[in-house]
This record gives sequence, structure tokens and C-alpha cells, in this order.
Amino acid sequence: MAPTLRTVVRRLSLKLGVLSGQDALDRPVRWVAVSELEDPTPFLEGAELVLTTGMRLDARNAGSYVDRLVGREVTGLGFGIGLGHEKIPAALVDAAARAGLPLIEVPRDTPFVAIGKVVSELLAAEQYDEISRAFAAQGRLTRAALRPEGPQAVIDRLARELGGWALLLDEAGAVRHATGRGAAVAAEGLRPELERLRKSEGRGAPTSLALSTPLEHVIVQPLGARRIRGFFAVGLERPFTPVAHTVVNAAGSLLTLAIEHGGEHLAAERRVRSAVLRLLLAGQVQAGRETLERLGDGFPCGPLVVIAAGGDGEAVLEAGGNEFAAADEGRVVLVVPAGRADTVVSALRDHGPLGVGATVSPEDLRTGLEQADRALASARRGAVPVMRFADLAGQSLMSLLDPDVTAAFSSALLAPLREHGSRADLLASLRAYLECNGHWDAAAQRLGVHRHTLRYRMRRAAELLGRDLDDPAVRAELWVALAVAD
Repeated sequence: MAPTLRTVVRRLSLKLGVLSGQDALDRPVRWVAVSELEDPTPFLEGAELVLTTGMRLDARNAGSYVDRLVGREVTGLGFGIGLGHEKIPAALVDAAARAGLPLIEVPRDTPFVAIGKVVSELLAAEQYDEISRAFAAQGRLTRAALRPEGPQAVIDRLARELGGWALLLDEAGAVRHATGRGAAVAAEGLRPELERLRKSEGRGAPTSLALSTPLEHVIVQPLGARRIRGFFAVGLERPFTPVAHTVVNAAGSLLTLAIEHGGEHLAAERRVRSAVLRLLLAGQVQAGRETLERLGDGFPCGPLVVIAAGGDGEAVLEAGGNEFAAADEGRVVLVVPAGRADTVVSALRDHGPLGVGATVSPEDLRTGLEQADRALASARRGAVPVMRFADLAGQSLMSLLDPDVTAAFSSALLAPLREHGSRADLLASLRAYLECNGHWDAAAQRLGVHRHTLRYRMRRAAELLGRDLDDPAVRAELWVALAVAD
């Protein structure tokens, strides 16, 4: 803040006297303007201390002169005596008193430049104090950013520094952390403004927003170096000062750094977890455990269940909590203690199809993953949220078969259908025919075709395969082949 007029007149070296407007001495003085013009207001901005010797003032124009100064919202009028006037004209004193304008008597031996120097020194001292306060606040924000909770600690510190509320929001505008009275209510009202910032992203670097009402002043800034990764907002009951703006910008830089660094760290950690998963599937359980321990993490012991999740990877990884999870080949693989499997499945079921394997030992995770993948494929075909391996018809027998042998068997048996021009129709029709136990009407309805069309396709499939589809043994072989192909 600028120094007040009271601070200026209290400087004993200036020997100033106050003749009117004593109740308005707490107005800020933003500059000193010396003018002998009858109307200096075109050259003023407001909040100045105007100094004059009254060369053009007399009883006739004193009132209009004061009115013009008041209309321009000057802080006060300093009148130098001993040159054009031995004392301040009574008409000017009366006019200033009526208008409530502080009128300062400047003695002959106090040069106007001395008053200007005092105000300049006070302004410089105030600016230095503001800079010092801003640096101190930045230091406290930086220390907060180094705490384990990182961005949340910065938001808490920001609210305390400014004496208002603060919000940390994700990309969609959902509240990640809030502190201060009124923060939760403000979050709902900010949604339209967040959408404006999102739209500005495509037109260049996103900018901040400043909102003001008679009761509240709010700043909203996006977070992210290359794209918007979230937002933060801060609200005060008073306008933001230059120091407050500096503190807000510092908080934005720290939050962006934390989010970007956190994103890179998270990406690196996920790459390591994917590598650990490959170690585990290769039977190198001890090596996988040691790698996770170096990350400060661990791998569950005892009977395990493997879950294959085919939905949004980010949502699945977040919903998975502290369980071991790794993104791999288009799905997320979770390895959880058998006793927690049902709890984890319940937390994940709204984030896409899930395949749940049977209970396995840590050394047999590959089998658990194969089971989970088969169950996931079945969940996708049936458009069901969760499929358990134990619930798949015939999978108990298939789990006893050698994977490489059954894969070769499936490939060879179905090759004629794959090589046929309309192989997709034939494979899908064959699967529907077998799933409906050879019932033409039910299978045709499932495919959305006429039963005569289905009969033609099955005759064509039988010809290409060289097998009788009415033979139960042939149907069993084809069902196994299709299940392996999935």
C-alpha cells in the first residue's frame, strides 16, 4: 500500500500543518504533483498530493478550484506560503473544509522537492516491504511444496498467506483439495469459468481468469506446462494486492511443477511395474519383489488372484488403490491377495469389463493371467461387467491342456474358415450355432439373420472343414478351438 497523508505530515523535518480535512488524513499518497495551473486536473490521475503557491488563486476561484481537485479524487492540497501569499487565503480554507479536502500549510523554508523526496522514499520503502513479504511467502509456499502431500500443502499454505479460500481441481473440474470457508460452494460456481479456460487452450497458452463481485474476488489459473492438467482457484473478500498476485503466481508455478513432475514420476513408475510384471510372469518372483522394494513398494504373498481389466487404464489404476497393478498390452493387470479379490473387483466393476482368474501361487502367475484374460474376453463378448474364470463353461478342462499345443490345434482346425473370403461371418455364425447347442432359430436370432442364412453358412463351414457339425465330438473340438482362438 502507498503511504498515507498522515504519515507524510508527521515528518517533523517538513514542518507541515493541517488546516482542514483532518478526518481524511489516512488517504494514500501515490505521488506528489506541483502545479500553479488554475485547473491541474487534466494532468492528474488521482490520489496525488497537489502542491501550489496559489499564484492563480484568489477568493473568486478558490471554491471551483477545490471542487475540481475533489472531483479528480486527489488526496490533499499542500499550499506554500511566503511567496505569493503570506498565509493561505481564507476562502480556500473554507472551501477545503466544506469539501473535506485535507489542506496542508507548507512553510517558506520547506521546499516542495523535500516533500516529493519524502513521499518517494516512503513509496520505495513500501515497495521493498511488499517485495520482502512476497519473497517470504514464496519461501513458505516452496517449503510446503516439498512436503509429502505436495500440491495439497501448497493450497493450504496459499489460503493461510492470503486469508481466504483455495481450491485444487482436476482436469474435469472435480475438487481434489479444498481449504478455507466457502471453498466447496465456490467450486460449483466455477464450472462455467473452467470450461472457458479449456476452450482457450486450443487458441494458444491458456490464461488465468479474475472474477469480482461486491462480496468476493476470485482468481482461477490452469495448471500444466504443455496442456491443462488441472486448475487452482483462490478467493478473497477484498481485492488482490500486488503482493497477493505475486503469491498466487508463485503458487501456480509450484503446483504446475508438482503436477508435471508427478506425472513424469508416475509414468516412470508404471513402466517399472510393467517390467516387474514381465519378470513375475517369467517365474522370476524374487527378482520382481526386489525391484518393487527399491520403489518402496511390495508384492503380496500367499495365494493370489489375477484380474485383467479392459476399461479406462487411468481410472482402473486409480481405483485399484495400493494393489499391484501394471498396464500391459491394452489392459491393466492387477495381482491381489486372494482374500481381497472380491473387494477389489467391487471397486473396479464400474470401470470396464473385468476378467478374474482362479486362485494361484506367486510362482504360477502366468496361469492366473491366462485365466483372467480368457475371462476378460468372455466378458467383452457377453457385454458383462465381470466374468470369473471358474464360471466359464469348459474352462476347467482347458486349463489342463498345454497352451502351445491347443493354440496349434485351434489354428489348424479353424484355418479353412479364416482363409475363406467371408471368414468373419462363418466364425461368428459357428460360434453362435455352438453356443445355442445347435438350435437354428435361437442362433439366427442372436446373429440377427434368417435361419435359412444360418443353415447356408453352416453347410459352407462343414464343407470347408470337412467335418459333420451334427457330430457331438466335432462340436466339442470346434468349441475348444474357438475358445482358444479368443
